[in-house]
Amino acid sequence: MQDPLFIGSEIYRRSTYGSKHPLAIPRVSTVIDLCRAEGWLTPANYRVSPCAKPSALTRFHTQDYIAALQQAEKEQSVSDEIRERHALGTLSNPVFAEMYRRPATAAGGSMLGAELIRDGGIVYSPAGGTHHGLADRANGFCYLNDPVLAILTMLSAGLDRIVYIDIDAHHCDGVELAFRGSTKVRTISMHETRRWPFSGTLDDDAGGAAFNFPVERNLNDDEFYAILDQLILPATAAFKPQAIVLQCGADAVAEDPLSRLTLSNNAHWRAVASLRDMAPRLLVLGGGGYNPWSVARLWSGVWATLNRTEIPDVLNAQSQGILGDLSWNRAAGKNPPGHWLDTLRDEPNHGEIRADLRADLKHIAQRI
Repeated sequence: MQDPLFIGSEIYRRSTYGSKHPLAIPRVSTVIDLCRAEGWLTPANYRVSPCAKPSALTRFHTQDYIAALQQAEKEQSVSDEIRERHALGTLSNPVFAEMYRRPATAAGGSMLGAELIRDGGIVYSPAGGTHHGLADRANGFCYLNDPVLAILTMLSAGLDRIVYIDIDAHHCDGVELAFRGSTKVRTISMHETRRWPFSGTLDDDAGGAAFNFPVERNLNDDEFYAILDQLILPATAAFKPQAIVLQCGADAVAEDPLSRLTLSNNAHWRAVASLRDMAPRLLVLGGGGYNPWSVARLWSGVWATLNRTEIPDVLNAQSQGILGDLSWNRAAGKNPPGHWLDTLRDEPNHGEIRADLRADLKHIAQRI
């Protein structure tokens, strides 16, 4: 099998949702820079993401919505009617200069990734993972739904057993809705309970197509490993997947401002390592993550893990310079702790596995 491929683009370096938006931080560009600085990313394993054309996006999204998104980018404004109908020009999904091209590039990368692993392999597209997007509306910072588009690309290639796994802090409502009742796509989501979008309850199986596992705040690494070992891995193996799509949102770690989960990035890396060889095809996407240091460090470690590369205890001087140049307008960004600047790996967050979580795992395991 060929070595893993990384899909990226320079569009993420120069575009922003706006200065006050949670996504007004560098993410993918920093991952690219760190991986290059550490010698992990070269012209041989890097691919430039195409900007998806409307004809590709309408495999899932409606023509009216894609036209409205393009028009909003062109005019840099939306009417009240378009805002109401398509949720464009809102606080969550604002008008900005690349509001079509940026998400269309992420979608193009995820679809390209699906095509590149048609005959097997591993692809990493950290710009992907916009799992809230709906067919006719923007939703939750997501203008498009690239995981759905990638999975549809796989289905069109003849695959009929695909497992989508989501370890973002927020429930993957858009993906689950797209494949509700499907016999070809199994969705497995771990997410924080009582947090937007307030869906994905333990007993909601999406017409037999999904395993939802909401968790309480302060989820620790050992609790995550229990979920991984007792739910995610067995539910994936039981489906005998021809392909796995892993959404690796970085907002479930302790330093993220938009969740109250407290994982270290070791949890995500163990999930990646555990799933890496479970199917002949693996597409790994990004997702949420709103602390520029924790996102860059976690997602760079994902790329190292996919390549079976040892993550150094201390980064080289160039990498430390990249992390040192980051800024963040939240209080934590004023005086970042040392480990945000000189290493990728967090200290593990071990802890007790709570009784309620054990009970929920026992309950949902009966369906596997």
